[in-house]
Amino acid sequence: MKPTRLFEFIEFQKDNVPLEKAFSTKNKGKWESLSSINFHEKSKAISRALVSKGIKTGDKIAMISTNNRTEWCVMDVGIISLGAVTVPIYPTISSKDYKYILNHSESIYCFVSDQEVYDKVKSIQKNVKSLKKVYSFEKIKGCSHWSELLDEGSKMEHDDTVNKMKNQVKSEDLATIIYTSGTTGVPKGVMLSHENIVSNVISGSKRLPLIKGKAKALSFLPLCHIFERVILYIYTFNGISIYFAESLETIADNLKEIKPNTMTAVPRLLEKVYDKIYARGGELTGIKKSLFYWAVNLGLQYQPYGKNGIWYELKLKIARKLILSKWKEALGGNLEIIVSGSAPLQERLAKVFTAAGMILVEGYGLTETSPIISVGDMRNNNLKMGTVGKVIDGVEVKIADDGEILCKGPNVMMGYFKEEKMTQEVMTGDYFHTGDIGEVDSEGFLKITDRKKEMFKTSGGKYIAPQVIESQMKQSLFIEQIMVIGAGRRMATAIIQPNIDHIIEWLKEKGIECDSLSKAIQEPILKEEIFKEVENHNQNFGSWEQIKKIELTPDVWSIDDGHLTPTMKLKRKVVTEKYKDLIEKMYN
Repeated sequence: MKPTRLFEFIEFQKDNVPLEKAFSTKNKGKWESLSSINFHEKSKAISRALVSKGIKTGDKIAMISTNNRTEWCVMDVGIISLGAVTVPIYPTISSKDYKYILNHSESIYCFVSDQEVYDKVKSIQKNVKSLKKVYSFEKIKGCSHWSELLDEGSKMEHDDTVNKMKNQVKSEDLATIIYTSGTTGVPKGVMLSHENIVSNVISGSKRLPLIKGKAKALSFLPLCHIFERVILYIYTFNGISIYFAESLETIADNLKEIKPNTMTAVPRLLEKVYDKIYARGGELTGIKKSLFYWAVNLGLQYQPYGKNGIWYELKLKIARKLILSKWKEALGGNLEIIVSGSAPLQERLAKVFTAAGMILVEGYGLTETSPIISVGDMRNNNLKMGTVGKVIDGVEVKIADDGEILCKGPNVMMGYFKEEKMTQEVMTGDYFHTGDIGEVDSEGFLKITDRKKEMFKTSGGKYIAPQVIESQMKQSLFIEQIMVIGAGRRMATAIIQPNIDHIIEWLKEKGIECDSLSKAIQEPILKEEIFKEVENHNQNFGSWEQIKKIELTPDVWSIDDGHLTPTMKLKRKVVTEKYKDLIEKMYN
């Protein structure tokens, strides 16, 4: 019987594909694993403990974790099994945002991962009237440890109550409120039901070509984001062992340790992997260097299903054996499929990773759609480079007259928490307005062209889609981040944050020593070179879209400093404000 409520995925795994290592986290240099049975028992103990604390159906419990970990998942299942509601929060947002979300959600308890997060919560705890107590996953002085709940829940006295509450949970009940960071304004609480997410997991699972009970997955994208959370439910439902990376800095080491068959990623990470490997090719000499670039250029021409002909496939076989196989080895050696989401993926990355034997597919969706709307799949001709695949089962997409993608299905959110008017603004009947511009081709593949709200008109009345231009420009090794500007202006310009590692090495080759971005951008030769790169990519666009001037920023754009959202999207309003003087300089 298929699950209809989120907590049934682990029960399904336990009964159908029991794993010895269902969830694994590394603690003090050693991997610690929970079997399907152990995980289920611990989550039930959490439910019993929460019942003893007086938790009722509909109560809100917040979780804030710096890194993904087994404890987070145990808590998640333990909470939603009672019909209570999880409120996952991004660890990197400000304590001011913590206060807003905890108050707005009326969270009763909050679980934190470490000292840094605990300190931020502690600083605003007195200003959150609903918050009764904070628990931690790591041992923190002065903070109750989550193991206290496991100990309390080991007693069976509340077992009947837990079972009764569990049986009363309906598929249409609220399961989680996810606050989207957004690029402007205060966070919005997206209400997702069990049915919203379960339907998405079951339909999304059909696009995951891995053998149940045999595959391993590495998880490192934040669990507070619906993308990674749903992926974890998909892994659980399909009997795939989950390993949590220690941190973003240790991904390379963790890949070699675990040798996973699958993982998710955001485009920026894949761009960095590509740039790093490409840069290593530049260090080679002679025939090795020639072979390296020949293999990479061959990979950049890749098309699935032998569309490039037999001669190309023969050359690709040689390229894989000599060069591209090393690419795969650097990522553990066993990666079969990588799913990219959260932001537009450059087509060249999809081609070269897939050519190297790691199928890189792009998925598309929003928090409000739980999140998957479409995703690529190498099987059954469901992969087409430059698209986000075909729409998943049960979901319907139509394109509005202005090009906006509208979505209908069991995955569409219940609404924004406490924001009925805001909910009505994004709905037309059963259709949700995604805010993205796109098209569906004759073969049924969905292609995203831009964010509706981010498109702008120049003073000459020409429309510009900045994301498309930015994605193209970031193919340059010199460009780490870029924001195209020009709304109401006579021409398109751009603010650029150079790739610090690459430009320092490049300047060094020119005999110029620099140890910081702020010093490097003062070198006229650097700005000239980056503008040459921009002009090279400008050829892909119409004259009105081409970037006519650039300015380089002295700062590394980051989540902490507010340039980027936690999912690495540009906060255009913030960047515009921070660099208004540079922007005016370009137009004066």
